[in-house]
Parts: sequence; structure tokens; C-alpha cells
Amino acid sequence: QELEEARRWEGVRDVRPLDRNVRRWEGLLLPNNPPYNTGAFRFELTFSPNHPLEPPCATLRTPIYHPSVDLEGRVCQPLTTHVHWEPTTRAIQVLQDLLLQLDSPDPQRVLRPDVAREMQERPEEFRRRAEEHTRLHAEPRPD
Repeated sequence: QELEEARRWEGVRDVRPLDRNVRRWEGLLLPNNPPYNTGAFRFELTFSPNHPLEPPCATLRTPIYHPSVDLEGRVCQPLTTHVHWEPTTRAIQVLQDLLLQLDSPDPQRVLRPDVAREMQERPEEFRRRAEEHTRLHAEPRPD
């Protein structure tokens, strides 16, 4: 049911269970804003056996030059922390929050301080690097 809801949302494509495991989804996230909107970013959403009592974990499998995503693809996403998680939160809300974060980097959600500093102090340089990184690493956007 939640998987079908996610598949209907226009912010993602090709959402499906990974290795036929309903607790692990993968798909492509489609950012709307520069510097990421020229590519698609593969994500993985992993659900605990205790879901929905415990939050899922979102990981970006496509490298991205972003202050809130570390080099392993872990995302600083307060919505999925135990402090903020509500069992009524739907998987699509986690994906929508993730896309919003890619579209509007928040200097308060930082896993890469160097990138956050560059974004604030040298925005043109940040944008140039992020666009180049997207060109090199992101997948082509599906039609």
C-alpha cells in the first residue's frame, strides 16, 4: 500500500523492492531545483522489522555534492530520527522530505561542514562544483 503510494508520486521513478525484499526499496529521486535537477539520484529506503514504530533509513546511492549528505550517502534527516519519528508518518513523507532537502539545502542540517561553509561563503563555487558532480555521477533523468 505505501509502496503503491510512493510509486504514484511524481518526485520519484522506478520505486521497487530491492532484491524482492519489501523492507528495502530503491528508486530514483528527481530534484526540481538547480544544481541537482539535471540528474536523477538513486536512493534506498530501509525499513526496520519494527516499522512503523521505528523510522526507516534513507540513503543516497548516487554520489552527491551536498552539505546534508555524507560521502557514504547517509542523509541528515531529522524526520527519521527517533526523537522526531511518529509511527503515523508514511514512507512517501520521508521521500518528500528527502527531495525537499535536496532542492533546498539547509545550513542547519549538516553532515559535511566544508560543503556547507562553501555554500554560505562562496555560493557560485558551491553551485559550480555541485553541477559538475551531478553531471559526472547522477543518472539520466527518465522521461
